[in-house]
Amino acid sequence: MRLKLSLSLFVAAALIGSVGTVSAETQSTLRFGIEAAYPPFESKSPTGQLQGFDVDVGNAVCAKMGVKCEWVENSFDGLIPALQARKFDVINSAMNITDKRKQSIDFTPPIYVVPIVMVAKRGSPLLPDAKSLQGKRVGVLQGSSQEDFLKRHWANAGVSIVSYQDQDQVYADLVAGRLDAAVQEAQTVEDGFLNKPSGHDYAIVGQPLSDPATLGEGTGFGMRKGDKALAGKIDAALAALKKDGTLSNLSQKYFKRDIIAK
Repeated sequence: MRLKLSLSLFVAAALIGSVGTVSAETQSTLRFGIEAAYPPFESKSPTGQLQGFDVDVGNAVCAKMGVKCEWVENSFDGLIPALQARKFDVINSAMNITDKRKQSIDFTPPIYVVPIVMVAKRGSPLLPDAKSLQGKRVGVLQGSSQEDFLKRHWANAGVSIVSYQDQDQVYADLVAGRLDAAVQEAQTVEDGFLNKPSGHDYAIVGQPLSDPATLGEGTGFGMRKGDKALAGKIDAALAALKKDGTLSNLSQKYFKRDIIAK
């Protein structure tokens, strides 16, 4: 009786596995998790439409795979838990590939690489190092790799790290004088702040930050561990889009330069 039951369970498990495989192979929709508050990578138009470089990359991947894109909005610091809870299939929200995150999820190979920089008042003597910033307040996006960097390297050296759920809130407090500086990706601060009237009196100061352990090796899509079939299809689509120049063309469109990882 126990042997028969074990065989039955084995057959049932095999059938469930085969159904899961068929589902992965034949899915018609790819659900991307995104926080639409990080221009020019992802944001909303005045009419509420999603827009940005990551959105265009996602749409190109869906077209290459022959599936429909579906976008699920979520706070950035909650993207990994939401992915694990199967609220969507893939994180596509300017997420850097770091060792810390790879403990929880898998990533595609790097899609693009953007420097991490500090911005402060134009003419400020502040530099992006702990000694220069001692006693100062530095704003950063909550849950970001930049936040990991600041907490590891600056927080214990007398620098006050202030985390925000929204990047625009960082800039608002910087202008209001509640922050002395802010750390984020270069293109984000250029397009989302410095090129706007509110950012006229501010500038990138010092050299880009560097630390592969916290800032990672570039930006990629995040996926649940074990989603091998889906990962293979997405990796193949991204490789094809790199090879045919689609991703480089999108980079030129948004950044006037090629930031695609080689």
